[in-house]
Amino acid sequence: MQVYDTANRLAQEIKESNEYKEYKKLKDEIHNNPEKKQKVEEFEKLRYEVQLMEYTGEKKDEEKNKKLEEMYATLVQNKDIKEYFDLEVKFNIMIADVNKIIAEAIKDVL
Repeated sequence: MQVYDTANRLAQEIKESNEYKEYKKLKDEIHNNPEKKQKVEEFEKLRYEVQLMEYTGEKKDEEKNKKLEEMYATLVQNKDIKEYFDLEVKFNIMIADVNKIIAEAIKDVL
């Protein structure tokens, strides 16, 4: 049970981290603004499609990639959306680092 207790403590510490709090706060603000929410959701949907195509080995769709780049360039002109994307990256890096630490510790059985 100690592993689960530690995992729960880690989850709580993540929720108390500045990375989580700042990202969550701005994400809530973006999602409470219908116009910003729609723009971000459209971007995220297209980004997911492009990433899925890359992951599955489909031929690169230059048109979608160009549209994604254009959407990003437009969106980051808005200070709040740019900060949201920056905080999203910062939060995801923290989570990836935590996952890397765990994976490194158990790599001998994987």
